[in-house]
Amino acid sequence: MPLRPAMELIERARAGGYAVGYFESWNLESLQGVIDAAEESRSPILIGFNGEFLSHTGRLAKERIEWYAALGRAAAETARVPCGLIFNECSNEAWIRAAIDAGFSQVMPDGLDPNPLEFCRRVAELATLAHAQGVSIEAEVGHLPTGAAGVLQEGEQILTDPVEAAQFVQATGIDVLAVSIGNIHILLNGQQPLNLDRLAAIRARVEIPFDLHGGTGIPAASLRDAIQLGVAKVCYGTYVKQRYLDALRCSLAMTVANPHQRLGYGEREDLMVAGRLAVKAAVLERIGDLGCCGKG
Repeated sequence: MPLRPAMELIERARAGGYAVGYFESWNLESLQGVIDAAEESRSPILIGFNGEFLSHTGRLAKERIEWYAALGRAAAETARVPCGLIFNECSNEAWIRAAIDAGFSQVMPDGLDPNPLEFCRRVAELATLAHAQGVSIEAEVGHLPTGAAGVLQEGEQILTDPVEAAQFVQATGIDVLAVSIGNIHILLNGQQPLNLDRLAAIRARVEIPFDLHGGTGIPAASLRDAIQLGVAKVCYGTYVKQRYLDALRCSLAMTVANPHQRLGYGEREDLMVAGRLAVKAAVLERIGDLGCCGKG
């Protein structure tokens, strides 16, 4: 199928009372696994890559955004279900502009400036640029805590303020609002229910679709209620990578002398196959919670 505008899939999900999943990829086999699962469940899907990871200055080898965009477009165009292509969470404005030019169907500037007024101004400029090229834009009001350390830091979580959110959406012209309502980035263990009262208060003032980051740590029941309050996109990454790494460890435990069996041969001993199958299984584990199966 042709690459679809991300907003087409998100708006269709909102109208249909379900959510579309963004299951983040980082290489070819993870992208294959995501699409394998989407095709098996006949689900529309948002594929893509993390802009903060790709652009951060500590990388030992420089990445080329054009390669990732081309890979995503090729995958979408040969998939048997509708796919949108996301450039997720990036604080580097040059990379966001490059992603717009490279053919991503949605971008998300994040943390461009600590000053709220300056952040608003810069997001508004990017929204104008993105819309001129048929690209949608998402941004967050509030701040999600990070669970990677195992303990949430006091004051790290800033719940989305309904009044501030409404003002930000009007000032910037963004298409999707990422909300902080108890969801947590990189929650390695356990789950935490959402603050649905806060989400309802935001919905009373904001009309555009909502996105939940930190999908790994959201219970299914809480997620279903959130979808009824306007969540039309949910992002997953942490648990997918956990499953992928577990599969590689199991595969590496097998004694295999031939390196070709390990990389590229395509059978049980192949690490790339192990990763692809693990990602597919991980996506199938959660995609049913979104209500999107059979909608592709």
